[in-house]
Amino acid sequence: MGETLFLAHRVPFPPDRGDKIRSYHVLRALARLGPVHVGTFDDASGYGDQFLSGIAESHYLVPQRRHDMLAAVRAMAKGQPISLTAFAHAGLQEWVDQVLHYRPIDAIYVFSGQMAQYVSPQFPGRTVLDLCDVDSAKFEAYGESGSGPKAWVHAREGRLLATAEERFARAADTTLLISDHEANLFRTRLSSPGQVDIKVMRNGIDAQFFAPEAVAPQPTLFGPGPNIVFTGQMDYAPNISAVERMVQRILPGIRETRARAEFHIVGRAPTPAVKALGRQDGVTVWGEVPDVRPFLAEADIVAAPLTIARGIQNKVLEAMAMAKPVLLSPEAATGIDAEDGVHFAVAEGDRMMVGRALSLIEDRARAKAMGDAARAFVLAEQSWSAMLGGLGELLRPSAETGATTSSAADDPVRNAA
Repeated sequence: MGETLFLAHRVPFPPDRGDKIRSYHVLRALARLGPVHVGTFDDASGYGDQFLSGIAESHYLVPQRRHDMLAAVRAMAKGQPISLTAFAHAGLQEWVDQVLHYRPIDAIYVFSGQMAQYVSPQFPGRTVLDLCDVDSAKFEAYGESGSGPKAWVHAREGRLLATAEERFARAADTTLLISDHEANLFRTRLSSPGQVDIKVMRNGIDAQFFAPEAVAPQPTLFGPGPNIVFTGQMDYAPNISAVERMVQRILPGIRETRARAEFHIVGRAPTPAVKALGRQDGVTVWGEVPDVRPFLAEADIVAAPLTIARGIQNKVLEAMAMAKPVLLSPEAATGIDAEDGVHFAVAEGDRMMVGRALSLIEDRARAKAMGDAARAFVLAEQSWSAMLGGLGELLRPSAETGATTSSAADDPVRNAA
């Protein structure tokens, strides 16, 4: 391959949340194929520039995006999705245009729909759009489940973003979704699905990092239990809803039989509503921790009772790789081709969640067998090398398009921020 331009809405490091885990592994795979230029937005980690300097031929790092009302006001005035307006940046657009003009870019990998606005329709090489999941459907779900002005904004975003997603998919050579479920959902939302090339590229898991033997036991981390653990970014609406469901409707049913059962919420940026859950009996909100693996290692059950879930849940794969029995909703199980009752325990309603949790708590041998089977499944079916094995072929220019002919002479492209 020649050179690749990689655009992402968040700097793909550290790989500590769902989208950044995927973008991190994709970027590393692209860098092994050839020189890669990266345009992305910084976050609060402080590691973005150092990471990109070590992996990219050149990069442009937009300073941390502020979550203010200005982008929303501009989007409302222009009749555009807020998601796109919030990630529009003149400096990044200028850098992208220079890269495409001066460098021999054969392919562009667009990670998330927000970044497709930077790609010129005149680009002659391959364009791959990695939507991961269908964001517009997520906003529609927020709108349907909410109320008041916020629900109206979410419904509007879902409607406008759906139109933009179809436009971007039509312009791309291939559009990637994270699971068959998401791919099929996206097809149903297109006016002419036969005109869009849709493929599935699932998430993988680093099973050497997430491994039972990779962390030392810490038996004093929790009380006698049984201990149930939830992990995730705790300012993310679906995660907030999931832990509220667990604390308010599922844990009380478990504690009727196992009075010492405890629920542990592990993840950065807990909102005030999440922190308030820690005042309930048997609930601990840990917030951000240096390493989530010790918490998983000491769990009796890892729970994922999400009611809104897009794509593949990395939190589920991580717990499975740690050989833990996972209790999850059908929504959280979507996209993972594992078997209910063998590799994890799927429960549809609150009462079923309680029953399956108690069953795993009471039958430790069965719980251990489920955890062992879960890890074996991850090792066999969910490695990153297997998931990304076809990436080079996907990005290779066809004979018809050929490589771009940009010259590197007098190249002004530099690392920028």
